[in-house]
Amino acid sequence: MFSTEPDVRMTDEEYRLIRDLVHGHCGLFFDTDSRYLLEKRLAGRLAAHQLTSFREYYQYLKYNRQRDQELSDIMDVLTTNETYFFRESFQLKAFTDEIVPELMAQKEKLGDRTLRIWSAGCSTGEEPYTIAMLLMEIGLPANWRIEVIGTDISQRVLHQARKAVYGRSSFRATDDCYIQKFFTPHEGGYRVNDEVRELVTISHLNLFDKNRLALLGRMDVIFCRNVIIYFDSTAKKRVIESFHSALRPCGYLLLGHSESLMNITTAFALRHLKNDMVYQKPGQPVIGGAV
Repeated sequence: MFSTEPDVRMTDEEYRLIRDLVHGHCGLFFDTDSRYLLEKRLAGRLAAHQLTSFREYYQYLKYNRQRDQELSDIMDVLTTNETYFFRESFQLKAFTDEIVPELMAQKEKLGDRTLRIWSAGCSTGEEPYTIAMLLMEIGLPANWRIEVIGTDISQRVLHQARKAVYGRSSFRATDDCYIQKFFTPHEGGYRVNDEVRELVTISHLNLFDKNRLALLGRMDVIFCRNVIIYFDSTAKKRVIESFHSALRPCGYLLLGHSESLMNITTAFALRHLKNDMVYQKPGQPVIGGAV
């Protein structure tokens, strides 16, 4: 039986240096009890670059000309990507039955027929495709421009999202009627139909990259579910501030049910809707979302 123990061990200093570098890059936080986890997940990267110590690997991450590519590559092994279609149904019902109609009524009065929704940390794509399916079920008017943007820091999961072919585990909360309506059997799984995919754009994005964030433009709704739980308080504040800036006035931020903005920010109002509690950016809706 082969051992899963890494051949090279991290010293306390190596752990601190690599942990802080990763944190500064993307906000992922590893506490003092997570050293073995980081050591185990990065051991293969030492072998890939024929390095003999984590000190050498730190130097590689810090100074090598390929450092940006390596930082991108290790996101694939450091991030957790557990998701499935139609996750957290109460929140999705609040989205379709309350949030979308409210936003559309506000924007219709202003002559603004656009709806932009961002799935931040979209993983393998189930969430943005779920959002698109739900919007199609509502039956949005043809003269509205609908955009669903899914972003993630891991190139590996984005490849899966673009392929849009899913196995059984992705459908644990999906009614058969949705599978029949929005999917086609493909390669032993199911492929998302083109009319759904046409509403969705999948892009690579680090939530710490201010320049790339600015290019996304203003959003009406941001889904960021089960992402900030991997950040420390400093990183959470930074990301939530970015979301606040990206949202139009009266826009909504939907977090995972285990997540809260308590002790992070007071910039959002907690709305007690009929189906769920969600966060909303205060203000008056205006064309283009200017504050």
